Amino acid sequence: MVSPGRLSRRERQIMDIIYRIGRGTVQEVLVSLDNPPSYSSIRATMRLLEEKGHLKHISDGPRYVYLPTRTRNKARKSALRHMLDTFFNNSIETTVATLLDMKSKELTDEELDRIQILIDEARKHE
Repeated sequence: MVSPGRLSRRERQIMDIIYRIGRGTVQEVLVSLDNPPSYSSIRATMRLLEEKGHLKHISDGPRYVYLPTRTRNKARKSALRHMLDTFFNNSIETTVATLLDMKSKELTDEELDRIQILIDEARKHE
């Protein structure tokens, strides 16, 4: 079973790289990291991600090529569900209010308009 809230910083970095490139070897991940640890450390972390259910591999000759087990969108939704449950008592209103409080000065008028459109669409589906 995939555990969305249980990734270390390095595991999240590796998953970000795999999602960005679609699939990758340990070497491809290694060269994409800033201040990477050793090759064997990355290999061990990727095996752990596979054990946790985040990655799977296929053999390409002597190498393993790793792929995500879920789409990035599904992983985002799962992580957000975990965050809602853990920090916001499953309240979407509190979550959105917190996000807006944190970022309101950074949002452009266009972004606020798109958010309003999403709210209007949600109301139509009530």
